[in-house]
Amino acid sequence: METFIHAYSWIDVRFLLQGLWVTIYVSLISIILSFVLGLIFGLIRYMKIKYVSAIVGFIIDIIRNLPLLLIIFFTYFGLPQLGIITNPTTASIIALVIFEGAMLAEIVRSGISSIDPGQMEGARSNGMTFGQAMYHVVMPQALHNMIPALLSQFVSLVKDTSLATIIVLPELLYHAQIIYSQNTTYLIPMYVIIAIMYFIVCFCLSMFASHLQRRFDTD
Repeated sequence: METFIHAYSWIDVRFLLQGLWVTIYVSLISIILSFVLGLIFGLIRYMKIKYVSAIVGFIIDIIRNLPLLLIIFFTYFGLPQLGIITNPTTASIIALVIFEGAMLAEIVRSGISSIDPGQMEGARSNGMTFGQAMYHVVMPQALHNMIPALLSQFVSLVKDTSLATIIVLPELLYHAQIIYSQNTTYLIPMYVIIAIMYFIVCFCLSMFASHLQRRFDTD
């Protein structure tokens, strides 16, 4: 017990909170950008545009079958070879957006496909353009169906930020490693507290998703 008390000194906790902030920052930016990317690619796949949809689908399949760690390595070590200089934060965000965007594209495509085609046909017959019908009729219903899968993917994204420790992203796990490397007796206390912090972040994300789903149910 004494080890835990010493491990959770204000200095160490404040250092962990700094890492937690980096985790939250990288996660939020990646969630927003990957959702936009996934939405665009998912729509392209759903619309079955000649050649374009097939090419996008091929790229998505490749990315989805690559390890995220490999993509992180490429963005951090490979992009500079192409003249694109990145820091650990930028490289992590790019890697997460690429990987999660591909995952979300499939969720979006399947979510839209789950809506009865008659919904689109009915909206078009009432004078709506394809874009208007998609925005006002199809997409709200599809998003409602996609919320559980989207939540699962976003929670995975938050946890996947820990992989960026390998490129020295100063996130939560990296800060914990620094602390227990100076005193190995702090290893278990550090794992306990970062598990609690990850749980709080993911739980809050789950509550937000549940709130959104209730809003959709009442609309």
